[in-house]
Amino acid sequence: MEIFQYDFMIRALISASIVGLICPLMGMFIVLRRLSLIGDSLSHIALSGIAASTLFNSNSIVGSLIASSLAALVIDRLRTSLKEYADLSIAIIMALGVGISGILMSSSSVNFDLFSFMYGSIATVTKEDIVIIMITAVVVVVFINLFFKELVYITFDEENARLSNIPVKMINSVFMILVAASITMTLRIVGVLLVSSLIAIPVATSLKVAKSFKQSIFYAILFGEISILSGVIISFYMDVAPGAIIVIVSILQLIIVTLLKKITNKNKIKKVINKKMASK
Repeated sequence: MEIFQYDFMIRALISASIVGLICPLMGMFIVLRRLSLIGDSLSHIALSGIAASTLFNSNSIVGSLIASSLAALVIDRLRTSLKEYADLSIAIIMALGVGISGILMSSSSVNFDLFSFMYGSIATVTKEDIVIIMITAVVVVVFINLFFKELVYITFDEENARLSNIPVKMINSVFMILVAASITMTLRIVGVLLVSSLIAIPVATSLKVAKSFKQSIFYAILFGEISILSGVIISFYMDVAPGAIIVIVSILQLIIVTLLKKITNKNKIKKVINKKMASK
């Protein structure tokens, strides 16, 4: 196939498959905690980190990771202090990220392809990026395996988890840093403006069909992989930004699954009615 003749496409597909795993995996816990928009907030902070690293001629991945990790910890602290208005923490950090990145990018010393960071680019993924993405994925998977029960408990009932002597503060802090790392790794392919879609939409689709928590994680990863890999492949042939295609595929999946479930439910209702009518 033509697509496998290009090294940058092989790198893009490898990184996309890893991102398609870690984003929906983390997304399941994020969505159920009602923090779906955290991707938008941290991605804007990550963009300011990229701008700052460019300004000081340092590694953009490291700069964005530091910025988004610090912002994630601040969001977690604000979320606990503003319990009734937890979503405000995300809005505050997003506004801060937009402001800082706007100031830094207006500097004549900052020069990078803004469009590729906004909507993603399959040509910008390097071998070093793949190594960092792989390391991030391993850390995320290991952390979730080690603290799966605690994460589920905290996700559904954080107050009782504290009373049960679960180290909620430590687990939340590590979790938020890993969320920031996952989002930072995703920017190359999906872009700043669309990163939250890869976290939320596959999860929303999986919740339509899953019958258990573990099953919902499996389906979220499956839908995530389908959307991101097909998005990267289609963007190659159409010569468009991959992030836009990934989002469209994700939404199409959600629409199709929703329609199929409605049809299935209608058929079940009809069968029940027919059985009752037959019994009479």
